[in-house]
Amino acid sequence: MADRLLLRGGSVISMDPKIGDLPKGDVLIEGDKIAQVAPNIQADAQVIDVTGDVVIPGFVDSHRHTWECAIRGCAPNATLDDYFVDVLDTFAPIYRPEDVYASNLAGALECINAGITTLLDWSHINNTPEHPDAGVRGLQESGIRGVYAYGSANLSLNDYWNQSKIAIPKDDVRRVRDTYFSSKDGLLTMQLATRGPGFCMDDVCTHEWKLARELGLPITVHVGMGRLAGRFAMIKQLQRLNLLGPDTTYIHCCYFNDEEWQLVKDTGGKISIASQIEMQMGHGQPPIGKSLKYGLRPSLSIDVVTTAPGDMFTNMRSAFASERVLVNAVAWEANTPIPENTLTARGVLEMATTNGAYTVGLEDRTGSLTPGKQADVVVIDGKAPGTAPVIDPVATVVLAADVSNVDTVIIGGKVHKRDGKLVANYARARELVEKSRDYLTETAAKKKLQPVG
Repeated sequence: MADRLLLRGGSVISMDPKIGDLPKGDVLIEGDKIAQVAPNIQADAQVIDVTGDVVIPGFVDSHRHTWECAIRGCAPNATLDDYFVDVLDTFAPIYRPEDVYASNLAGALECINAGITTLLDWSHINNTPEHPDAGVRGLQESGIRGVYAYGSANLSLNDYWNQSKIAIPKDDVRRVRDTYFSSKDGLLTMQLATRGPGFCMDDVCTHEWKLARELGLPITVHVGMGRLAGRFAMIKQLQRLNLLGPDTTYIHCCYFNDEEWQLVKDTGGKISIASQIEMQMGHGQPPIGKSLKYGLRPSLSIDVVTTAPGDMFTNMRSAFASERVLVNAVAWEANTPIPENTLTARGVLEMATTNGAYTVGLEDRTGSLTPGKQADVVVIDGKAPGTAPVIDPVATVVLAADVSNVDTVIIGGKVHKRDGKLVANYARARELVEKSRDYLTETAAKKKLQPVG
């Protein structure tokens, strides 16, 4: 009984087409796995009564720069161009390993608190070998299911983002992989976060893609966004370098032409969309419809908390609205109903769960409430002001709930949030990240006051 947990009586959205939705059902967890999902389960287990609540698989954030937690809200009005200067050229060079640790710990706990059970940490803050060690340690201590995406250093905007000649160091990537990710079955896995063509010289891109493939690491890269990467035709450049492949996730993708979309489809690429950030910071229109048109499975990501909230509820709603406003505008112009295949609330939830798991390479273990998969489960309070009464549970999750309604979070069978409260010592994490905030903001202010030359 000690390692068996039974969630009883909730409205279950399994996201598994074979199981479907259960208006009132149970979820049995044995050890770290889902054992059974059914209308009524009799088992010797610890019972959590979730009557009136909604039970879903944990959200998957397919791309977040978690190291920026310590500078949350520092650039509320920034465009993408501003971000490169205000964050990557101002704060990133002064980050210490302890600031990365504090940010990753607090940022990952923020995810868990919001029902995000899987996080891809796009970590382009590896200024010394101690920086990735600190980032991984923060993820480990949080207990989140994480994908650590090893990125470049960020010591100089010009050196690392303007036709950079500096490649991610192979020896350190191998060291981090061998030290922390020798097994692919752990709670944490690894990818390589590359800058890509337009930001790097061709030989650097080729080096980094070959490095990832030599070490067996999937690749994640920002493409097709804003005034910068939006004008680089990066997919065409990757095709020219013969680097396209099914092991690569393309983030944003706002300014692809049809040929580039087809190239991504034909080579098995994956898509990560950060809808709130893309609209707010000028990356471009979130390309949800385009992704679906080409038969791809777009996922959702938070991106940066310097400029937008760090929860999936915000991104689900912004994705839903950003796509449907386009569809409705076309239908109004043509004086026709909207198409039957227009994005639905359930489609958005797929992006935040099953598609996210697919994108980060973990669909075999998370993303749906499927027996045999890891028990990554979230309970949404359906009895609270704003969620009650529940009629359509999917609508409750996608259109009504917020972080305050995340009642219970389970990762790999372990309870990390219960009765709306984190199990972890968040007070310690907050203290650490506030100390980092103070150091970083004070140091950045002094840096701006220093005379040039």
